[in-house]
Amino acid sequence: MTSDSLTEQITRDGPPSASPAPPVAAGSPNTSHFPSDGNDSRASIERLSLGLEVLAFRWFWDKLGGPPLRVRLQSGFELTAPLESSRGTIVIRDRRTLHRLYLQPSLAFGEAFSRGDLQIEGDLVDVLVALNQQMAAARPGSWLSSLLQWRIRNRKSHSIADSRRSVHHHYDIGNDFYRLWLDEQLLYTCAYYARPELSLEQAQIAKMDHICRKLQLQPGQSVVEAGCGWGALALHMARHYGVTVQAYNLSHEQILYARQRASDEGLAARVEFIEDDYRTARGPCDIFVSVGMLEHVGLENFQALGRVIDRVLKKTGRGLIHSIGRNRARPLDPWIDRYIFPGAYPPSLREMQAVFEPWTMSILDVENLRLHYAKTLVDWLARYEQAADEVLRMFDVQFVRTWRMYLAGSAAAFLGGDLQLFQVVFTRHDNNDIPWTRTHLYET
Repeated sequence: MTSDSLTEQITRDGPPSASPAPPVAAGSPNTSHFPSDGNDSRASIERLSLGLEVLAFRWFWDKLGGPPLRVRLQSGFELTAPLESSRGTIVIRDRRTLHRLYLQPSLAFGEAFSRGDLQIEGDLVDVLVALNQQMAAARPGSWLSSLLQWRIRNRKSHSIADSRRSVHHHYDIGNDFYRLWLDEQLLYTCAYYARPELSLEQAQIAKMDHICRKLQLQPGQSVVEAGCGWGALALHMARHYGVTVQAYNLSHEQILYARQRASDEGLAARVEFIEDDYRTARGPCDIFVSVGMLEHVGLENFQALGRVIDRVLKKTGRGLIHSIGRNRARPLDPWIDRYIFPGAYPPSLREMQAVFEPWTMSILDVENLRLHYAKTLVDWLARYEQAADEVLRMFDVQFVRTWRMYLAGSAAAFLGGDLQLFQVVFTRHDNNDIPWTRTHLYET
């Protein structure tokens, strides 16, 4: 059937549906309420409008690649997928949301979910994986690729002042909030599930030990940590490996928490928590480590980070950078950029080389922990859902939905392969004091 004949049929009979339509949502047009005497033209226009809405959505859905999902529009029209392949249902409750999805799919999807104007029936992560896989498959230069890579205007800079504001936006919303769903040491980066049955607490400890073994930490060494969160890794290195640490962070709440913990645990003399930008780091040090900070440095500052590393690292020093990344260069999801991590950017491995190449640093090891981060996020999401009522008491329902989408969407991005998690170990180009094998990574 051609588009013209389909439009003619819709005008006469109303919008088609591949399955019996559910009742029309409250507040949406229902042509059966229009009186037949004198208002037939109004009813016909409304049916035509609904028909064009269906045509537009079908075109849009085809452009997305036809994900294996059911979609229900506010008009009552339902686009179905075979039951054996359907992974859930997306319910779009108003036309405004539908129209915004055409123009800015990712941004509008997240905003509508947060407001409650778009709902998911089924497992949220599974539905988002299905969408993510279609979007990740968009070829560079295609219509879909261009639409998905729409950038927010006036993107934040990464000056020290702007970096401080971005950190405050995400990390200083209250330690009590993060305690609800992180592990007991408040590690907010990818855990390492050496065995799938590990608890979140065990996997986070395993992650810290995995990093320490990669760096071959020895008692008496000095460490500079850029971006230390609530201080767990710095304290772990000092307690279990006998090193001294200078740890930098712009989050006031995190630094206060870390200093108090260092004092309580008798480690204040060996770990110095500094509320300042990584660009002010002092040296020299034997080890440089950064876990979960590179994403917030800004691509334009990668060489500046490399300059800091070159300035502080001793001749035989080693370093590790742990970062969310991508297989190819693409902007961050615009909804995440606007509402969760302002100014963040997950780099490709090629882009990460801007940290190392100008200073002739040698890459010793690269490991991708993508599936470990997916499992970490699934564990965080499960704890978050258990604490959702408490989160609601702290904030409001839109905040609850926003963070639900952030955690579920991030898990989907890692499961679908859109995001990666890179750990890169490096040293100076002429350092020959390096391991011959990787045996040390798995010796406990």
